[in-house]
Amino acid sequence: MRSIASCYSEHAIKVSDSYCSGPSSQAYLSPNLVPSTPNTITCIYKAKISSQRNLLITLTWCNNLIGQGLTINVRESLSTPSKFNSNSHQLRKNKGSKTFKSCNLEIEVFWDVSNAQYINGPEPSTRFSVIVLVDSELCLFLGDMNEELHVKKIQSEQLAPKFSLVSRSENFTGSTVYSTKAQFCDTGSAHDILIKCSGEEEGWRNPVLSICIDQKEIFQVKRLRWNFRGNQIIFLDGLLVDMMWDLHDWLFKQTSGCAVFMFRTRSGLDSRLWLEEKSSSLEQKERERPEFSLLISACKSPD
Repeated sequence: MRSIASCYSEHAIKVSDSYCSGPSSQAYLSPNLVPSTPNTITCIYKAKISSQRNLLITLTWCNNLIGQGLTINVRESLSTPSKFNSNSHQLRKNKGSKTFKSCNLEIEVFWDVSNAQYINGPEPSTRFSVIVLVDSELCLFLGDMNEELHVKKIQSEQLAPKFSLVSRSENFTGSTVYSTKAQFCDTGSAHDILIKCSGEEEGWRNPVLSICIDQKEIFQVKRLRWNFRGNQIIFLDGLLVDMMWDLHDWLFKQTSGCAVFMFRTRSGLDSRLWLEEKSSSLEQKERERPEFSLLISACKSPD
């Protein structure tokens, strides 16, 4: 019997390996396009500690009046209620450490962005480090700054941390072109993603949505005033990826409208686009499979 994944993949748009991203650090852009720059980037990492507890570590990078800012939150579930705000900690300095309690655990954070380099937006690309310890156990290590003594000491005493990026959100303001990079699974390549909303022959009376991955236009959505919400399946790195869009407010609100674009991986066991109730056996398989979602929120600039 054929698997559900193989049936879906026949009808999904396939992104050929020949278009996979090379060593470039920026997404492909036509010379005529001026992309918007994200003002906030939120990354959620799932980390497993030695007690077999799974933690969600959220890092939010943002631009503020005095420069780049970083906020951290540690919790056990995405559905954790209002504790999220009270348990978020802003790391104000360019370099330092902070200790706090969360989930009955002691959290230690070491960070250094004093010499960080930025390519597009508030998230550093090189020359930075973020280290998270949970009850003195190395849980998260980001960046390429590992020459400091306390980092070498931590790495020499402990095994490599078990963590993965499960969600990335980027907020844009202005422009109608949005570019980013995303890696949909641990074994896959980082892919250049370009989203463009533009007018056709009739200009903005009949806008068109274009989605490009690795310099290749994957699909277009015309007549957006009728097709302002929708989804398309993409077959990428051996995974089924749902690409969803909602441009209703962006199209029909004069100044404050926002567009939402989402890329979400799923396994062949997923029979529907959105999450639904599953049996306990399916839930266990869902927890074990690689998962990742990329959310892009684009808001208009005030007139």
